[in-house]
Amino acid sequence: MKHIRWNDVPVEQLTKLATRQVLHTERMTLVRLVLRRGAVVALHSHENEQISTVVKGALRFELGDGTGENTVITLLAGESLAIPPHVSHAVTAEEDTEVTDVFSPRREDWIRGDDAYLR
Repeated sequence: MKHIRWNDVPVEQLTKLATRQVLHTERMTLVRLVLRRGAVVALHSHENEQISTVVKGALRFELGDGTGENTVITLLAGESLAIPPHVSHAVTAEEDTEVTDVFSPRREDWIRGDDAYLR
């Protein structure tokens, strides 16, 4: 077991409107993102299953289904969204927002530093 305090996890400045804190275990990645109103995470997809939970604020997700049709979902505080592997998605912060994301398997691309879409 590993006891972790978020106050001890380094804060990474991704853009002027976005920061993240990341914990990797053997099989999962847990992320705490703080997105200021107007922050955008560009359209992307990954092999990881993802669950996003808005702690405070509001996020607009645009999800692609591979057929050219997009679904738009706005998540408010206390709501979660499960995104299957390989589903393209983009995110816009509708207001100042804190979100917790869980990924399985862990984000090997982030460990390698292959996460330019976030910057």
